[in-house]
Amino acid sequence: MAKTTPEDRAGRFPAAKAVAHRLKRQRVDYSRGGGHPADADIAKEAAQVDCGWGRLLFAQTFQDPAQLVAALREEAPERRDIAVYVSDPHVVLAAAPQELFLDPSHTYRLDLATYRNSRKQPRGFFVRRLSSEADADAVNRIYASRGMVPVRPDFFWSNRDNRSITYLVAEDEVSGEIIGTVTGIDHRRAFTDPERGSSLWCLAVDPQARHGGVGEALVRRLAEHFKARGSAFMDLSVLHDNEQAISLYEKLHFRRITAFTVKRKNSINERLYANPLEEYDVLNPYARLIVNEARRRGIHVEITDAEGGFFRLTQGGRSVHCRESLSELTSGVAMSICDDKAVTRRVVERAGISVPEQMTAAGDDDELAAFIERYGQVVVKPARGEQGRAVAVGLDNLTAVKHAIAEAREVCDRVLVEACFEGQDLRLVVIEFKLVAAAVRRPPHVVGDGRQTIRELIEALSRRRAAATGGESTVPIDAETERCLKLGGYGLDTVLESGQEVLVRKAANLHTGGSIHDVTGIVHPRLVEAAISAARAIDIPVVGIDFMVRNPTEPDYVFIEANERPGLANHEPQPTAERFLDLLFPTSGQRYANLVLGKS
Repeated sequence: MAKTTPEDRAGRFPAAKAVAHRLKRQRVDYSRGGGHPADADIAKEAAQVDCGWGRLLFAQTFQDPAQLVAALREEAPERRDIAVYVSDPHVVLAAAPQELFLDPSHTYRLDLATYRNSRKQPRGFFVRRLSSEADADAVNRIYASRGMVPVRPDFFWSNRDNRSITYLVAEDEVSGEIIGTVTGIDHRRAFTDPERGSSLWCLAVDPQARHGGVGEALVRRLAEHFKARGSAFMDLSVLHDNEQAISLYEKLHFRRITAFTVKRKNSINERLYANPLEEYDVLNPYARLIVNEARRRGIHVEITDAEGGFFRLTQGGRSVHCRESLSELTSGVAMSICDDKAVTRRVVERAGISVPEQMTAAGDDDELAAFIERYGQVVVKPARGEQGRAVAVGLDNLTAVKHAIAEAREVCDRVLVEACFEGQDLRLVVIEFKLVAAAVRRPPHVVGDGRQTIRELIEALSRRRAAATGGESTVPIDAETERCLKLGGYGLDTVLESGQEVLVRKAANLHTGGSIHDVTGIVHPRLVEAAISAARAIDIPVVGIDFMVRNPTEPDYVFIEANERPGLANHEPQPTAERFLDLLFPTSGQRYANLVLGKS
């Protein structure tokens, strides 16, 4: 090994010392007297930034805890204010113990002086500034899907040129849909921060996004933006048990710092400070959505069987037992009608609903072959079943149909074969005979990267879908998946070219990897009328009506089935859980309060 000369050392050491000095200067310990002991008089006093969902209160700029507590008490209804960089949280909490709580989040910091821009470019999407009211609506939809506080769309738009706030969005290159968002705050421009800090807030990725790496791309782009502005660091706050997010931040070389956050006790924050319900974490997302809304309204919740999704809701003298969106208000007769797809079809057909031709698979190959020849493609499904199990779509030959029938018989002895209607799978959620939400359900696709096999891409997609839905949605790698791939000339070991998109299953059911996309605002009135007519024919107060449609904006459809226990999650931003609770406890919600107060 070559020896290091004094000249070499002289050339290197000053640079190393300079870097160390910069890092030391940039690392602020906000647990010590607010973090700006020498320059506190430079910063704006009692600094706060309105982010739409609430205010960020920079505690190090407040004179004393009393002033900070007074500011937190000014929190607006349905908003979440956050006091950040609280140096003495015990003192602040002691000033108002019944009103405030210490947020169970960690603070992480990225040193921008040593951060290196990524050479890796996003695949299938790109990151840009929020630039329209349509972008703002899409961001709110993503917020709703993640249980975050929505923001008035006009707030986003009115702050698009605000130099303190930066809104970034990720856009799908093919569909143009917004699939992720992040907000950045420039501390220097917000309150003349002498430490030249910045912070990241509201990182959220659409649960239906089909691309990986969206969150990482948004974080990197924001870091690069603030680095270019001359910021010294970028901080963020993350719940202590959000392992997925923490893993991402640590991968990007964020490091945990000592900084505390204080919030007000309100219905939005309740789960962060109140004792959790026993077995709450065992509930699936569909039950949890309703339970959360009930607790927000002050309705007592008793979980009676967490694994099955059963819970009892009580307010005053009224008590209702539920299994997710199925309640005691749904009669046994209505449930029986929905349980048997052949019966459902007959009931709604008599009400004038358009239904596909259908036959029962009885073992007669000639009859089966004639049915396939007549309609070209068929659907095979068990007469009784749920969550898309053993449903095969788009079969066009006797061999494939008989194989699908054999698989369907493992779910139910009676199997139905019906004409296949080409188009989109539309779910309409009807509560109290009113449309609450309409969504197109799309079957799972994978997008090639030129390196991974289709099997690997499916496994990655399945992990993302499971993470986004609390484990409810995964893509099975089974005979149906292999059949769909084979139709396109692919196999599980095929390596797709970069950007090449392949359908891996034809059924759009959420539980087998399908994704849900809200179309409530554009659905054709005739489709709404048909869904309500079907609900009335079954006489069921809460139901998911499934149609196949050419386009949700067009009137053509055929009825597929009715679900007596529709999943109310994943229909954001539509108020599915709110309308369900309005049905069960009519005087408990905001809608009733507005009615009493004479508000529209």
